[in-house]
Amino acid sequence: MLGALRRKVAIGGSSASVSGKAIRPIISASRVSVNVGEEILLLQPRGIAHVRNFSHLILPGCSVGLAKTRDVFSSIQSETIMQKSCRAFSSGDGDLVDAVVPFMGESISDGTLATFLKKPGDSVAADEPIAQIETDKVTIDVVSPQAGVIQEYVAKEGDTVEAGAKIAVISKSGVGVAPAAPAEKKSEKAASKPSPPAESVKEDKPKAKVEASPAAEKPKPPSSPPPKRTATEPVLPPKERERRVPMTRLRKRVATRLKDSQNTFAMLTTFNEVDMTNLMKLRSDYKDAFVEKHGVKLGFMSGFVNAAVSALQHQPIVNAVIDGDDIIYRDYVDISIAVGTPKGLVVPVVRDADKMNFAEIEKTINNLAKKANDGTISIDEMAGGSFTISNGGVYGSLLSTPIINPPQSAILGMHSIVSRPMVVGGNVVPRPMMYIALTYDHRLIDGREAVFFLRRIKDVVEDPRRLLLDV
Repeated sequence: MLGALRRKVAIGGSSASVSGKAIRPIISASRVSVNVGEEILLLQPRGIAHVRNFSHLILPGCSVGLAKTRDVFSSIQSETIMQKSCRAFSSGDGDLVDAVVPFMGESISDGTLATFLKKPGDSVAADEPIAQIETDKVTIDVVSPQAGVIQEYVAKEGDTVEAGAKIAVISKSGVGVAPAAPAEKKSEKAASKPSPPAESVKEDKPKAKVEASPAAEKPKPPSSPPPKRTATEPVLPPKERERRVPMTRLRKRVATRLKDSQNTFAMLTTFNEVDMTNLMKLRSDYKDAFVEKHGVKLGFMSGFVNAAVSALQHQPIVNAVIDGDDIIYRDYVDISIAVGTPKGLVVPVVRDADKMNFAEIEKTINNLAKKANDGTISIDEMAGGSFTISNGGVYGSLLSTPIINPPQSAILGMHSIVSRPMVVGGNVVPRPMMYIALTYDHRLIDGREAVFFLRRIKDVVEDPRRLLLDV
């Protein structure tokens, strides 16, 4: 029951008397004086205070002012509020916890609930993924905060959710949660229910015929002949042979950025070819010793990354970017490596590539590529970058014109290695050759700098000893 307590507090007094019993003032941190005669109604069962009137409050050491006595009374309930807020994701009885969308990054405000990894009734362990959120850049897992059984999902696949949104309710004890298997059995039983008696079906058919007979007696208007197709009109396939599926957020983001790149940059591509003989020989001679010492295979990417670093140092304008009416020169070299994954294109970044050796570059690239394919790469590992390398040769591409990755100013395209006849010392000999392409922003980079840049990469790859001698 709700009880009403009427009390009078004397100015400066330290206690009040109700029914002959002394009651200590609830607020003990500082003495508060309340005008005599004000009434306070306390709803004790749920700890809700209703203040009937306003009062003058006199705080020690402060000037007199107006304040609502509910502000005074709010401190009375502070302990109760703190007790209820200590469990951020718990229900009233403490058995149910909420699985919520985690923080997705400063530049990401929301995501799409792509798929559920568990079904209601399934048991989950603490920190076990139960759903996946697809963002513009990465896929993020929603994990169970505690071990238990999934009671229900409060969101649907395809919903747009923000950080902190509730996805599922987890029962720690599993009490009252139906397992997933019985639900499937129920659906099977419902599907296997006996069909209605044949007599009722037979009875319905004559009625349908009787009802349809008057309509059949009415004469039908003559139908117009179908339009004749002209000889030039194409015959389209039927719609039944087409499928329409929504684009993923990653694919939409990639499409937007690439189109923005075409609309913003004055892109131009220049080409050259590289003789891979010496780099392939270097790899063949030291691949076993390299793996034994560094624990990673020696590939071609480390050679091209080092060549790109050298070229960027010789042509710093390629490492710069336009910002409004200014040019920003970057005194660091962060190389972005384009990686194709089953979900789309991602571009992780090798930080401070100019300070790395071959082994460090190979380890970093392998680690980032593995994370990208597993879907565990973070947004921080893809942010930034001053220059991009795209290796279409791993898919067999012979020649291409790559698109600049904003807000960079150039991108290097690698391609497949093909043995072609080349003139060496007046003789025609087979050589492993690769076409390389540099797409650059012609607003900032002139053709002279672009050709010199690509020529430097060609010289370093064809003779890696230049890196040791810095020539």
